[in-house]
Amino acid sequence: MPARIRIVIAKPGLDGHDRGAKVIARALRDAGMEVVYTGLHQTPEQIVQTVIQEDAAAVGLSVLSGAHMTLFTKTLALLAQQGVSDVVVFGGGIIPEPDIAELEQAGVAKIFTPGATMDEVVGWVQANVGTTRH
Repeated sequence: MPARIRIVIAKPGLDGHDRGAKVIARALRDAGMEVVYTGLHQTPEQIVQTVIQEDAAAVGLSVLSGAHMTLFTKTLALLAQQGVSDVVVFGGGIIPEPDIAELEQAGVAKIFTPGATMDEVVGWVQANVGTTRH
């Protein structure tokens, strides 16, 4: 049996709306991936520890609270501090176009905005995330 892509889907910060994150987690799971959903109100520290403990190849952050610049960059910094440079970081939410460019420069691989289809997300993950960390 071939190895499956292992992904952590997380809701950092105080945002209490997790329907989108759950829909993405289900779509990825239905596409044959192993998905760990962290639940609401996770700190970047908790998310990074989950990524490490689960040996995930990617982490997807869902941010609707407006704190995306802080939450994404803190998560990236903590991954780097832990020596985890091979995890693909992607995400989605209500994120203005100029901020998307800045997040991508900081190391976020992809940002999905409202209107992205499940096929788009699944296809991107399949094309850009390996089954194991290197």
